[in-house]
Amino acid sequence: MSLPYARAFKRAALPMLALSCLAWNNAGAQGAYPNHPISLVVPFAAGGPTDVVARSLGASMAKTLGQSVVIENRTGAGGTLASQHVARAAPDGYTFLIHHNGMATAPALYRKLSFNPLTDFAYVGQVADVPMTLLGRKDLPADGMAGFIKYAKANGNKVNLANAGLGAVSQLCGMLLQESLGVQFTTVPYAGTAPAMTALLGGQVDVLCDQTTQTIPQIKAERVKLYGVTTLDRIKALPDAPTLQEGGLKNFEVKVWHGVYAPKGTPPEAVTKFNAALRAALKDPAFTQKMAELGAEIVPESKQTPEGLQTWLQSEIDKWGGVIRKAGVYAD
Repeated sequence: MSLPYARAFKRAALPMLALSCLAWNNAGAQGAYPNHPISLVVPFAAGGPTDVVARSLGASMAKTLGQSVVIENRTGAGGTLASQHVARAAPDGYTFLIHHNGMATAPALYRKLSFNPLTDFAYVGQVADVPMTLLGRKDLPADGMAGFIKYAKANGNKVNLANAGLGAVSQLCGMLLQESLGVQFTTVPYAGTAPAMTALLGGQVDVLCDQTTQTIPQIKAERVKLYGVTTLDRIKALPDAPTLQEGGLKNFEVKVWHGVYAPKGTPPEAVTKFNAALRAALKDPAFTQKMAELGAEIVPESKQTPEGLQTWLQSEIDKWGGVIRKAGVYAD
């Protein structure tokens, strides 16, 4: 950050911080925080995987907060519109953001990003991880991961790899898969997971990497070939499925992780209370059962903290930045 820019940013931030403190003091005068509903912004459409996690989480957190958590869907630009909205929102403890891996990939995908994920937010904590699966069309002439690796290297760009669009986690998984295999497939982007899965089921594409919330029903119905899961360890939802690491891709790991953020300058007391409600929700049987049904796993307590989220976000930005720049794939 240049010195003039830093000074301008500081001048702009001070009034915001003063307003935040004033709003917080006024709220304190009216009663303990929170004294009215809290907005939890979701970067994706209602009914999608992140939205489902957010609504289940909000319902459980409301039990601790004593106020409802209202889900606000702000879609567009790979989740960056929602992030930008929250970054610029009043830091009064009544606006939060839940986002997945897209928070870490945005700095590389969007070269003209209007916010900085590492400096424009207060961190609350992580929520749940959703594993991903590598699938092939049912009649793909490659059995097992060893067979798939051989087939991929022999056919290269003749293999059609579907994804749910630029910036989708399925696209990121596909990019890492190609890098790990040392091959270049022909990528076929779709406007969402549903049409990408439909194309795979119909045989229009050969391969798809996507999260268990979308793929388990097709796997259990044996309508696709399952080559493995993208976590380092096997998952409870598919205990017999090998990991891609077991199949020969050393240290291959992609999972859909979710973090909760607030605008920078949000009073620490509000962040602490929201984090306490988050931690309580992650132990709520209603929430944990819903996550288990989705194939998601609650993150360990070390990741449920602001520090845990900040550390993880930095590591993910470092990881995906190199992959994206090497692939030369950008959204702007």
